[in-house]
Amino acid sequence: MSDDAKVAKELVETLKDGERGFASAAEKLRDGDHPEWATTLQRLSEQRAGFRREIVEMGHEYGEDVDTSGSATAAVHRGWIALKDALTGDDAGSVLGAAVTGEDHAVSEYEKALEGDLSAGFREVVTRQHAAVVAARDEVKALQVAA
Repeated sequence: MSDDAKVAKELVETLKDGERGFASAAEKLRDGDHPEWATTLQRLSEQRAGFRREIVEMGHEYGEDVDTSGSATAAVHRGWIALKDALTGDDAGSVLGAAVTGEDHAVSEYEKALEGDLSAGFREVVTRQHAAVVAARDEVKALQVAA
């Protein structure tokens, strides 16, 4: 398996977590005092779905299936998110705090990916997505401050 495929599998798992996490957070905030925050979080969920599809499609071009169930680390992280989600309830500050934690993890995964020996085309995609993930984390942090 190429370095691109290994990195892609990890990023796909991270993106799945983000997609589900943002969708869940949006659902919790939809009927709150700031429904526009739910709209933002739903947009970020859809962004993650798009990023995931882009990486999966690149993997298919290289003959790799990068959308298979991921590593033990990713499974542990998903378990942590489920636990954190169960504890936060519907408080906007807590929900946004959990989203920021997830985004910190996503940024870290992208930075780790960029340390690898990636092909030029894949590096370009990962670099572009990394910048968008950092911007999303900053956007969620700004919502958390406002909460």
